[in-house]
Amino acid sequence: MTPAASTEPPDDAGRPLIRAATPTDAEALIRMRSQYVLSAPMTEEWIRRCTNELAPRLEPEGDARAFVVDAPDGTVAACALGLIHPVLPARSYPRGLAARVQLVATRPEDRRRGHARAVVSALLDHLADVEDVTLFELHTSAEAAPLYRELGFSGDPALMRMTRRSTSAVALPAARTESSWVPPEQYAQALPKAVAFVCLYVTDENDRPLQLHSVYSPGHPWHMIGGALDLGERPWDAVVRECREETGMTVVGSPRLLATVFGPPRARRPYSTLQLVFDGGRLTDAQIRALTLNPGEHDEARVLPLTEWVSLMPARDFARLRAVAEARRTGVATYVDTWGDA
Repeated sequence: MTPAASTEPPDDAGRPLIRAATPTDAEALIRMRSQYVLSAPMTEEWIRRCTNELAPRLEPEGDARAFVVDAPDGTVAACALGLIHPVLPARSYPRGLAARVQLVATRPEDRRRGHARAVVSALLDHLADVEDVTLFELHTSAEAAPLYRELGFSGDPALMRMTRRSTSAVALPAARTESSWVPPEQYAQALPKAVAFVCLYVTDENDRPLQLHSVYSPGHPWHMIGGALDLGERPWDAVVRECREETGMTVVGSPRLLATVFGPPRARRPYSTLQLVFDGGRLTDAQIRALTLNPGEHDEARVLPLTEWVSLMPARDFARLRAVAEARRTGVATYVDTWGDA
């Protein structure tokens, strides 16, 4: 196993400089885990013991890989650590390698800058494209789960999983068999993967769209109420749950579908996305003022005329919003297949 040898230079958009961690970073990673992840900080004795455990595992022949963003003073501002381990091979992970995302942490003063997304994406890209890891697992919090769902993970925050093949992976020859039947779990793993989302289109009484401002998705800063479906969850049940979690509001009435939105796979999200957009009705000014946002996901709810949203979001995001508004106006559900490319 060979870690990435080079760092990524900052781009014109000012995104952070990311580098692969080395054994000399072990203590910084352990201190980040102690201070920002564990329920209680570790003693200096435990920090020393864990540092001595992690350092050799960050060597090229070890089983640990990590990526960090350095602060201007040379300390670590954000980090992501993964541990590689063997599993029995299957069609979706033919090399028999899995990785657990063990640690993701960002210092409070460096949050809301995209650092967590950057280091996790670098870690997943390296594990998939360099190490041939195709099965990923992690434990996370409910607040951080939307980020991992955007990256392709699914399941309950207590255990989220993802299978991902490297774009350069070479398929192994299939074993000869006398029957075309395969076990259901193996068949399911072989199917093309997609992530399902639900959204709720809400306006004020003058039909001005309500949008929430994201604290974790700079590429899609303003969007409708909604999120990813949990495993086995019905779409309308997901709408009710997401609306309650994101705004404190309880959706009433019957489901009314306004749009089906398809997003093709992208470099940072190897799965297709499918969104179902439902009509959330019209809210009074008092109801809008009463919304209670989840600070881990959104920091503002804003109502504007449709035409004023165009300058605040990517073109394809606005195209989706405009199509949904037209669907409500005409009463005819619409289909959009260009969302997510921007």
